[in-house]
Amino acid sequence: MKRLHHFQRIQERLKSSDCDAMLLTGEANRFYATGFHSIGGDGVALVTTTENYYFTDSRYIEAAERQIPDAAIAMVERGRGYITLINEVIDRCGIAKLGIEDNAMTVSEFRLYEEKLHCELKPASALVESLRQTKDAEEIKRLEAAQRIAEDSLTQILKELRPGLTEKEVAARLQYLMLSGGAEKMSFDPIVAGGPNSSMPHAVPTDRVLKRGDFVTMDFGCVYQGYCSDMTRTVALGMVTDEMKTVYETVLRAQMAGIAAAKAGNTGREVDGAARDVIEAAGYGPYFGHSFGHGVGVEIHEAPNATPGNEESLPTGAVISAEPGIYLPGRFGVRIEDVLVLTEAGCRDITRAKKELLVL
Repeated sequence: MKRLHHFQRIQERLKSSDCDAMLLTGEANRFYATGFHSIGGDGVALVTTTENYYFTDSRYIEAAERQIPDAAIAMVERGRGYITLINEVIDRCGIAKLGIEDNAMTVSEFRLYEEKLHCELKPASALVESLRQTKDAEEIKRLEAAQRIAEDSLTQILKELRPGLTEKEVAARLQYLMLSGGAEKMSFDPIVAGGPNSSMPHAVPTDRVLKRGDFVTMDFGCVYQGYCSDMTRTVALGMVTDEMKTVYETVLRAQMAGIAAAKAGNTGREVDGAARDVIEAAGYGPYFGHSFGHGVGVEIHEAPNATPGNEESLPTGAVISAEPGIYLPGRFGVRIEDVLVLTEAGCRDITRAKKELLVL
């Protein structure tokens, strides 16, 4: 596996910020900076304009020393914890203003750091999160690999899907297929919703038995080398009504309109609006309540977003989902989701799975 870290990008951004260094305590940004994954609060990364540090405990120290390049690694011990190690760097490097992840820090953590650290704390979550919006070639490679694992699992589950299975059974099978196909873990708990349950965008799989005439919505993804995949396909079991077909085709047209508008430089609102206009013109506007898409990367939901409220231009290299839907309460719903890499000329859809209406 090629080593991937972003110390240098963070250092360059620091030079143009009002922070002397950045303290990374959140799981996602720690991984982004170091390329090393540890759970929850088990570790901190500290990046200055010229040096990088990673501190962790005895459970992770050996792995950290092997896997994190270009950083000084130190282990916390009883009587010499994170505060002590961070302060040693602050004092040695003359750090006056330390950026913190205000979006990932609890109030109690902030109060502790504010009281104990020898410098001023500056809320600076945006410093790293803005960098994460633009993916480099290695990040896109990992995103595509995660997507292939998910799609291979879809190919297999479509051979097995039939009336008589429960939503939970299908969800469990998808997870098994992705893990056995090389995934590290799931991007999120899979959504498998059949019949009337498919009208709930984030339905939780139940013991409901799938039936002939159901739409079955499957929204799932996995993590590969730290990066997420995300996809949704809605298929029919046995037969579809004219209305079901109309709704499906409307969602597909809306998705294609949004994809056509997905371009670096366009705003999130413009991309969302291109898809939303199609659904509204077909008379289903009230039944599309969520946004067209969200950023995908180290986290399954991250910036930038293709939402009605996002008036900012989407950057080159951003990776976003494309997932319009129509949900008729208590009856059925349809969602189709791909993942796009934005370019100055448009976008590249890294999802290869077919999305024409499939009746099994």
